[in-house]
Parts: sequence; C-alpha cells; structure tokens
Amino acid sequence: MSDAWIRVPVGAEAGRWDTRGSVRRVLLVVHNVTSATRLLDVLPLLRDWRVQLLATCTGSSPFQAGVPELLAEVGVPVLPWTQALRTRVDLAVSASFGGQLHEICGKLAVLSHGVGYNKTLATPDAGRRTPDAGRRTPDAGRRTPDAGRRTPDAGRRTPDAGRRTPDAGRRTPDAGRRTPDAGRRTPDAGRRTPDAGRRTPDPVFGMSDAWLLVDGKPVADAMVLSHPEQLTRLRAACPDAAHTAVLAGDPCFDRMLDARPYRDRYRRALGLRDGQRLVVLNSTWNPASLFGDGGDDLLPSLLPRLTGELPADDYRLAAVLHPNIWHGHGPGQVRAWLERACRGGLALLDPLTDWRQALLAADLVLGDHGSVTYYAAALGTPVLLGAAPLDGLDPASPVADFVRTAPRLDPLRPLRPQFETAIATHRPHPGPAALTTSAPGKSAALLRTLFHDLLGLTEPDAPALLDPLPLPAYDPPHHTTVLRVLTRLLGPYEVALRRYAEPSYEPEEAEGDTEGRGDVPVQAHTAAHEDTADRAAVAAADVIFRHGPDGDPRLGPPAAWCAEVLARHPHSALACYVSAPGTCTVRTRTGVTLTLTADAAATDPAAHASALFACLSAGATPRSLIANGLTVRTARARHRVTVAPAGPAADGALG
Repeated sequence: MSDAWIRVPVGAEAGRWDTRGSVRRVLLVVHNVTSATRLLDVLPLLRDWRVQLLATCTGSSPFQAGVPELLAEVGVPVLPWTQALRTRVDLAVSASFGGQLHEICGKLAVLSHGVGYNKTLATPDAGRRTPDAGRRTPDAGRRTPDAGRRTPDAGRRTPDAGRRTPDAGRRTPDAGRRTPDAGRRTPDAGRRTPDAGRRTPDPVFGMSDAWLLVDGKPVADAMVLSHPEQLTRLRAACPDAAHTAVLAGDPCFDRMLDARPYRDRYRRALGLRDGQRLVVLNSTWNPASLFGDGGDDLLPSLLPRLTGELPADDYRLAAVLHPNIWHGHGPGQVRAWLERACRGGLALLDPLTDWRQALLAADLVLGDHGSVTYYAAALGTPVLLGAAPLDGLDPASPVADFVRTAPRLDPLRPLRPQFETAIATHRPHPGPAALTTSAPGKSAALLRTLFHDLLGLTEPDAPALLDPLPLPAYDPPHHTTVLRVLTRLLGPYEVALRRYAEPSYEPEEAEGDTEGRGDVPVQAHTAAHEDTADRAAVAAADVIFRHGPDGDPRLGPPAAWCAEVLARHPHSALACYVSAPGTCTVRTRTGVTLTLTADAAATDPAAHASALFACLSAGATPRSLIANGLTVRTARARHRVTVAPAGPAADGALG
C-alpha cells in the first residue's frame, strides 16, 4: 500500500475532482486479512447511493501480508493510516481493537472477527518502553563550553593534602564488635510474598479496560456483540464500556445458516462420491494450535497417518488454516509443509472464500480452540479436538467451556475407529449452538439499522441482505502418489476395495470391512499416479493411472496414452486414463483396451481399474467382464460398473 495521500474522493481539493461529493463517508478499518473478512461480511449492508466507502490499514498487526492484495480486490479508495486519522468520516467500522482507533475523526463501530471475545491478549503497549525510554536528551553527549578546560587550580595540592588527622587509623572501641542481632535472619527474611513472581494475566481481548478504554472513555461508539452472554461478561469486566454494547447477531454464522440447503453442492464441489465422508482439519494460529509446534507438535506425524490409515475412497480430507498461518509463514512455505499430504489427497482450502462451505459439507472436523472449530460445533457437526489448550482463553468464555468438554483425539490409537465412533455417537454440544448468536438470521437487519443510525440516514426500502456464500470451484481429490490397494473378491465379478495413500506400514482390514466374507483372502497390489515423485515406485506399480480430459493434445487419446505407459513400464500390468467422473479407459498387458463406465457420483474410476485388475488376476477374462460387468464395494457404497471394449480387439485377446 502506498504512503502517498490520496486526493479524491477525500483530501483538501476533493470537491474539485469528485463526481458524487454529497455523501456520507464510511471508513473500513483493516488490521489484517483475518479482520478484513468480517468487514467483507457486512459490506453489502453499506451499499447505498448516499455512502462513499473508504478503506485503510492501521499497520498495528504483525500480519500485514495479503492486506494490499485484498484491499485492491475490494476496489474502494485506500487511505494511508496517517491520512485516515486526519480525515473526517461519518462512520468507521473495524473488526479489531488494534491501532489508534480513538484518534479516528468520526463515530466508530467495532465488530468481533471471530466467535465473540474469548482469548486473552496483551495490549500493544504491554512491555513497550515509554516514548523517551533510552532516548538521548538534546544535550546528551554534547560537550559544554568548558568541557576539557583546566581550571586555574587544576592539579594544585591543597595545604593539607596528604596530612594524616590525629585519629587517622585509630580503631574505635566497638570497631569489629558484632551487635547482638548481627547475622540473625528476621522472621520474613527470604519469604516470598503471595504474588511474588506471579505473572499478571493478559487482559481478555475486547473485554477489558486495557482494550476498550482510553483515558477512561470507550474507544467505540458501538461495540457489536452477538449474544447476551458477551454483554454479561462485558459488564463485569469493563462496566464503563457496557453502554456502547449493541446486540446484533453474527453475520458470518448467518451466512452459513443461509447456505445449509446447499450442502450437497459443496460436497460435490470437493469431489465427494457416494458413501464418502469429509474430514476437515482446522487450525487457528499460535504455537498451541493444531498446526503449531508449541505443544505436542502433532500434525507432522498425524498427516501421513490420515492419508495412510483412512481409505482414500471412503474419506476425503480437507484443511482450513487460519489466515495468520498463511500470511505469517507465507503461502509457499505452508504448501511446502503440506506437499506430501496434498499428494495423498488433502485439499488445501482458501482461508477467505471456501472454509464455510467446507464446514457445511463436513462429516467431522478435527480442530482446536479456534473460532472455526467452534462454528463447526454450532452447526451440529461432530468435532474432535486435536489440540485443546486452555491457556490464553478467558475461563468464563463459551469457547473455554467447549474446549474443556469436547471429545479429544487420542494420537496413540488408530484414527479410523475414533472418527467412526465420533460420527456414530455424536450428540450436538449444547453450548456452541445456543451461544454463537442470539439472533440467528437477523444480523443483516440489525447491523444495517445500527450503521444507518450512526450515519444519520434512513434505511433503504429494500430488505437488508448478506451475500450468499459462493459455490466453490470443482476440486476433486488428486492422489499423485503411490496407493496400496487391498481387494477381496466377494463373487466372480464383485470386489470389495480399499486404497491407502502412501501408508507407512501394510494396511490391515478393519473390523466391518469383510463384507461378511472374512473367509475370502485379501489380495494386495500397488497403484501409482503417473506424476508420482518417486519414479521407481511408478515403474514398480501394478497399475499406473492419471486423470485428464479426453483428447488432451499433450497426452494423446486415452487408448494411446495407455499403450505408451505400458511400453515405458514393462513391469506394470494395467494402465488407466480417467477422462471424466465415472469414466476411464484401461489397457491390459495382453493388449486389451476397455472402457469402464459408472455413475458420475460413484467412486474414483481409477479404483474401478484396480478392481478390474483384481478380477483379471483371479482368472476372470475380459470377455466375461464385458458380459457381466463389475461391482465395486467401498465401505459405505456399492457401485455398478459397465465394461465395454474400447476398440476392435481380437477374439483371442478377450479370452
């Protein structure tokens, strides 16, 4: 962002240059990307011909990365903070308390950028040196006119210099005598006072004098709260600011409530298939979070277990990380840390646009003490806590109560049974659903009324509405790694199948995976995506697959790609090109090319190719599979697959 002051639509000569000058000025005060997201939630309520939107960034947050790009996308004039503090506005809207908000020239409304106010945080001045601490005074180090000049008597000995006085060196009567109490410890000597060494707790962010008052007066004209529970805590913690409180619901949560009917669309956008479950990993920022390394540092060891223990066709994995993780460590670094997990099928979701849709689509959230995990519980989604620190939370807050009582992941036990149990036995936690908002679905109307009252404007005639959540781009899972495939023949043309992405050890069939046929042996083979980084693993795979559009000029026709791959990798038995949801082309080592077709919502066609390989390995012929088709079972679904010749084939080749 530029430090240059803008000249239009504000500035000394703005009236000379602007086109619509008879408007109210509304300043969006951004601290970082996280706080900006809440301002974007309420932006539709300020779409008014009588309003000119402006934006600024306080610069008070250490997380400045991403802010210029976000404000550029919003597309309203951006004022440097110094200019913003010197520009008269009719209303400023902030979603944080950082920066010199009390110096804004206009009324101020402050919203929470999470689920209310739950965390403790030292104010920016805590531990900060005073303005003059360590500052040299104007004369510090300056030599006075006489500095270094010898006075007339400098170095001259006085008459008595060096003369001993009469008592010089004589010991007094008590010299060296110990007094009665000499060396005796007093009763309290060395005793610590009750508060000695005790650290003063950090104030609750947004719920304390330190954050809400300047010179004893409230910083905000209106402090927006989502539930009376917050007002009760505010009255107890900072009574001088309680009169500024306005109960106006939670616009972020309201957008999720409004989008609930579209859950299936969000699941399809993430590429979920019939019978597949979505597990969302969520982490707030700071060392105690699920992503952090300040506690057990669970995630580096957990991620390979998630992709290695959960069958790829039964589970879809997605991660929602706090924007401060992204912009604090850098998007490239975050992707580097998660590269292996993404190759194993993890979807890394946009922290601004797609996280709410993922919560609505989820079957389970593995999270921590952050707002997103709490929102998931408020929606009624099963939650397991992978990190559950109470330090840094207001003990009286709803989030602290949730962290104390929510079920936790045991990292020493197998993951899949814990997930299945959490989903099967789930009972919604009463706290989050009841305490997230006291006005579900009403925040738009309440907030627009508040904003227009502060602006001194009548409300528009049209209803107050928030923007609906957008439909995310189609993002199916991509397993660009080695898959260990376990198959069990339930009949001549029916296969139960589990695929595991790069497992650390040989997977075992879990209880309930036998389809009632525990007497049938499990067979195993390896399938690998052509783009797997370990080229030796690709060369040794039984099945090689890839996904791409039919007729991609870089790859050639699917049948030609299959023939090329088998020619390049003589140890592989089958090649599979997935050209559409439900459709793939396969070629066997004997030269038979087949098309496998299933419903678009069925499991990944590359899994169908592995099932076909299992049948062929057990003695089935291509001809019999063409005649009878193929049935593929995953944990919770049964898929019917049609097998057809992809081109002319010799009778003998079909078997």
